[in-house]
Amino acid sequence: MRWRKFNGETIDIPIYRAVEKAIVRETEAGYRLKVCIGTDSQVKGHETEFATVIVFLREGHGGFMFIHNEKTKLKFTIKERMLLEVAKSIEIAYELCNLFTIYDVDMEVHADINTNPHFKSNDALKEAMGYILGMGFAFKAKPEAFASSSCANKVVN
Repeated sequence: MRWRKFNGETIDIPIYRAVEKAIVRETEAGYRLKVCIGTDSQVKGHETEFATVIVFLREGHGGFMFIHNEKTKLKFTIKERMLLEVAKSIEIAYELCNLFTIYDVDMEVHADINTNPHFKSNDALKEAMGYILGMGFAFKAKPEAFASSSCANKVVN
């Protein structure tokens, strides 16, 4: 998996190590961190692109994020795509969760799913919430799911 910073700089070490280095650097600088993980996707023609982000929030001092983009030619229903977004976020959250425990960093998984039943993405809400909470992670959906609906949304090409 190829990760990068928001400025485009490639992260050339495993994401686990990059996240650990970021946590150590920020906590040594005196910041209390919270991490939010989310994925968004866009369908363009015959391709679907996914963007997964790891957003680091420095309590009261802004934040930064790591980004992974991935494209596929597979076709999905809206519900399948929403649940795949959640699966991609959970995959990263699961890979990193012991780091957050070791360094006492709060973590949430954000789903780009609308809580309003009038939106198509709402069809996936119950499954997504069950999946995330069942894995033991804190869950946020729109409008509180900024990691997926704002941050990942900005970096999905």
